[in-house]
Amino acid sequence: MKESQFVQKVKKYLNLVVSQSGADLHLSAGNYPAIRIDSKLKQMREEEMIAQSDMEVLAQELLNKERFEKLQADRQIDFSLDMGNDIRFRVNIFYQKGMLSFCARLIPNKIKTLKELGLPEDIYEFADCHQGLFLVVGPNGHGKTTTIASLIDYINQRKEKHIVTIEDPVEYIFKSQQSLVEQREVYEDAVDFPTALKASFREDVDVVFVGEMRDLETISTAITAAETGHLIFGTLHTNDAIQTIDRIIDVFPAHQQNQIRYQLSSVLVGVVSQRLLPKIGGGRVPAIEIMKCNNAIENLIRQSQTHQIGVVMETSLDDGMISINRSLANLVSEGVVSLEDAEGFATDKNSFKMLLESV
Repeated sequence: MKESQFVQKVKKYLNLVVSQSGADLHLSAGNYPAIRIDSKLKQMREEEMIAQSDMEVLAQELLNKERFEKLQADRQIDFSLDMGNDIRFRVNIFYQKGMLSFCARLIPNKIKTLKELGLPEDIYEFADCHQGLFLVVGPNGHGKTTTIASLIDYINQRKEKHIVTIEDPVEYIFKSQQSLVEQREVYEDAVDFPTALKASFREDVDVVFVGEMRDLETISTAITAAETGHLIFGTLHTNDAIQTIDRIIDVFPAHQQNQIRYQLSSVLVGVVSQRLLPKIGGGRVPAIEIMKCNNAIENLIRQSQTHQIGVVMETSLDDGMISINRSLANLVSEGVVSLEDAEGFATDKNSFKMLLESV
């Protein structure tokens, strides 16, 4: 089928995201196209405003019949878009005020190492675990999946493992090297996250990446998988390690929470929380929190004393732990990011200011 003029124009915009080292393209009826570059959204006012009829054509041409019907039923849909030449985007089409909108995020074609991402190489030790639950958390769009991809690639290059990713949609594409890597896309290759995760018990899997742990069944199955000899990687939209642990426990009914505290304390190997901040002079730089689940933290989880985890992390700097507030304070002190930007991402502004004075 011949592409419409608007779809050709959208592909031009997507190529512009690539050429300008951008991150996202936004299209919505009644607005100008917009591109996010270095965390800032820039409207392309030299272009024409987008009509609802254009958005309807875009959805119909990008989606097959089944997916278009799903968009109509669910009022939103996620999928990946392959532009060729190793250029791929993760796309969400959704309704707002009864009209269609489109958001496409560029998926880098190269899987970077932790060093290339500006992250501590200590994080690789989580990929060396034989079993357990490791989580990367933070707001949407701050590189969680990219960090996980770096760890999977590390295993893929060095270890003879069977790795399965469960994603919605599949983002980074892995080529099997020392490991066998298989990737399942929810709604295409699997019914949902918990069903695919349960199936991994019968697939002789060593490592599983769960693209998003967002419901009780997925979280419960992930904990069971970690208990039964698997290394589970997952992501959550939480702000830091303490909130992550509390969120997991709070998902369960009250009568199960004591049991879950014990289970979680025995399987959790670590939590990394990250933010991507505008870098002075251009680009973005990560602020990173690292919590390693040592004996002290295991005991605090069991005893429902998670609010004291921050104290353990501050006294465990030599072991490679660091809070997000200390990481932000370090970046300001080093002149890498502005005080205003760092303060906006601090989880505790008083703690951040105290740490800033001490570094």
